[in-house]
Amino acid sequence: MRVLVLGMLALLVSACTGIPQGHQVVRPFYLDRYLGTWYEVARLDHRFERGLNRVTASYSLRDDGGVRVLNRGQDEDGQWREAEGRAYFVGERDEGRLKVSFFGPFYGSYNVLATDYELSLVSSYNLQYLWILSRTPNPPEEKVQALIAQARALGFATDQLIRVSQTP
Repeated sequence: MRVLVLGMLALLVSACTGIPQGHQVVRPFYLDRYLGTWYEVARLDHRFERGLNRVTASYSLRDDGGVRVLNRGQDEDGQWREAEGRAYFVGERDEGRLKVSFFGPFYGSYNVLATDYELSLVSSYNLQYLWILSRTPNPPEEKVQALIAQARALGFATDQLIRVSQTP
């Protein structure tokens, strides 16, 4: 029984660091070009970012070879909320597939589905999590629309995307 429980737990944890079936991550992926600050342009709603605008994600190298993740956003009352985490590659270092943790030993997927290092399309382990990130607060709309079309073709509910305001 103990082996079964441990096996199920391992399966559950690995599922949270997976990639949606049929999806491909960016390869080759260049972490050094990805590091720095990204502005959230759009996302599918989820509880840990609900009501936040002016959201940014900043990535920098950690001493242990991982990536320091600092997410920051402003709530409806004007208060800033931050979450610091760490990320590590799941497979090869030239694949845009990482696992990220903000809560101790629990990791979730960070799958870079598309990037030109100015705009990125990122998902988690299933179709319920999606982000469009940009190096600038207001990227060209035609490029954003191209990523939305790509996400729609991958099966994401793009009609439910929340556009994130970056204005003060």
